[in-house]
Amino acid sequence: MRLPARLLKRRPDSHKGDFGHVLVLAGSPIYSGAACLSSWAALRSGAGLVTLGVPQSLYPVAAAKIPEVMVAPLPETGGRALSARAFFQIDRLCRKADSLLIGPGLSLDPSTQLLVRRVLRAARVPAVIDADGLAALVGHLDLLKSAQAPFILTPHPGEMARLTGSSVAAVQAGRKKVAKDFSLRYNVTLILKGHRTLVASPHRSLYVNDTGNPGMATAGSGDVLAGMVAAFLAQGLSPYEAARAAVYLHGLAGDLAAREGSPISLIASDIIAYLPKALKRSR
Repeated sequence: MRLPARLLKRRPDSHKGDFGHVLVLAGSPIYSGAACLSSWAALRSGAGLVTLGVPQSLYPVAAAKIPEVMVAPLPETGGRALSARAFFQIDRLCRKADSLLIGPGLSLDPSTQLLVRRVLRAARVPAVIDADGLAALVGHLDLLKSAQAPFILTPHPGEMARLTGSSVAAVQAGRKKVAKDFSLRYNVTLILKGHRTLVASPHRSLYVNDTGNPGMATAGSGDVLAGMVAAFLAQGLSPYEAARAAVYLHGLAGDLAAREGSPISLIASDIIAYLPKALKRSR
């Protein structure tokens, strides 16, 4: 696949502000890794700045794990997930960002789910909605129709089934139709993950990816993909371009990792580690 030139070339006088600022809202006590993986992937995908908003008790973990990421401690619930009380701080952070990623490892805490919907209603920058962010949309899909900015959704078949009130078997039996119909109905770009991941655009474009391997069916792989999409959005790609480029490079990095190692032992951080090689090969 031919990648947009702006991802592959940089002027000699460039500075970090030229490559976008990603705001990531992610993490909860048992899913702190999702927050770190998605933020790290956004950096490795060329974002100039990444801010990670986490529940305040996770701040020491996140800050120590990835020193290049700016970490914002936010109000949390009694269960140490992001609280709805964090909205106003998040709204201020959003005003400084070029893209938003919301959902990896956030939890299903009712206060957190309410927060997700409130943030999305107010969002004025392109947003990637992943994992527990998608769960917050179940029963609230009309929120997508009134969005003030472009949204990219990243469901796996199980999440797609819950969003549509269908079954995994029905989703898998009609993947292309399901993806295209949802994208058109709700005016979103949809990444339907799985073997030959699909990217459907509300403008009726459909991309079928041919990179990737079974070794990528591992915890955290989706968090990496979500961070990549957010980074490409922040660098000025359209939602469809960002989603397509991220899906392709994510799979290519996984293929390179599997080729030099083994699909059986592949882990999510291997995909991030091979992103530089994937980008170099795509020049």
